[in-house]
Amino acid sequence: MIIQHIAAFTDGSRGGNPAGVVLCEALPEAATMQAMAADIGYSETAFAAPAGESWRVRYFAPQAEVDFCGHATIALGAALARHQASGTFALTLNHADITVDGLHSPTEWSAAFRSPPTLTRALTSADLDEVLDLFGLSQDDLDPRIPPVIAHAGMDHPIIALRDRGRLAAIRYDFARGEALAQRERYCTFALLHAETPQLFHARNPFPFGGVYEDPATGAAAAALAGHLRELGWPTAEPIVIRQGEDMGVPCGLRIDLDGPAGAPVRVSGSVREIPV
Repeated sequence: MIIQHIAAFTDGSRGGNPAGVVLCEALPEAATMQAMAADIGYSETAFAAPAGESWRVRYFAPQAEVDFCGHATIALGAALARHQASGTFALTLNHADITVDGLHSPTEWSAAFRSPPTLTRALTSADLDEVLDLFGLSQDDLDPRIPPVIAHAGMDHPIIALRDRGRLAAIRYDFARGEALAQRERYCTFALLHAETPQLFHARNPFPFGGVYEDPATGAAAAALAGHLRELGWPTAEPIVIRQGEDMGVPCGLRIDLDGPAGAPVRVSGSVREIPV
C-alpha cells in the first residue's frame, strides 16, 4: 500500500487542495477506508486498485463516502503518472467510468480528467430559499445570467451565482444547519460563484456533507458548473479559469473546457504538488 499526500489545482508552487491518494493491490473494506480517510484528515482521499485494464476507485471524506471527487482524481492521475508513466488511465467509480490523464516530468506535474456525464435539474423555489437563507443571501444577490440549478457531474451541487465578488467573499454559514441540509438533499457541495468575466470565475464550495466547512478547490463542482454553462450557451469558446480558495488563503486554479454537446463529460485540469509530511 502506497499513501501519498498531494495538493491538486495548485497556483504555481503554492496553494492547492490537499488530497490523500492510496494505491493498493486490492481495496480494503469500506470501514477501513473510512477510518484511513479520517486519519489522513483531508477533505477527500482516493483509494485505487488495479482492476483489469482500469483502476477501481473509491473516494472517502472524513465522515462519508462520496461517489466522485475532482481534486482527488487530479491527485490520483498525477500519482499514477509518477508511479507508472505519463498517460491516460481508465477509472471505474461507483456509478461511472471516466479517464484521467497524468503528466509527470522534470518540469511539470499535472493531470486532467474527463468527468462523468453532466446534467441539471430545477432547484425549486422552496429549496432555493433554504439555500439562500443558509448563507444569508437574497434573490437580489443572484446573477440573472446563471440561474440557480442542481448541477450534476458525478454528484449534485446547487449552483448559486452572485452578482458581487465582495458578497461572495463575505459568505459565512452555520455548519450544523448546512450539514443537515446537505445530508438530507444529498448535496455534495454548495457551489457559490461570481463571474468576473465570461472566462474568469471565482468560487467557494462549502462541503458540510463530507464534514468539511469549505473546500479550497472542487473539481466535481467545476465540472457540474461547466455542464450548466454549456446548457446555457455561455458566451465563450475559450477554456474557463476558476479561482477558488483565495478567501481561505489557499489559492487554487482550475481550468474547464465547454467543448462537446450538452450532457457530455467535461475536461477539468490543473497542476499538483507534493505535500511534505
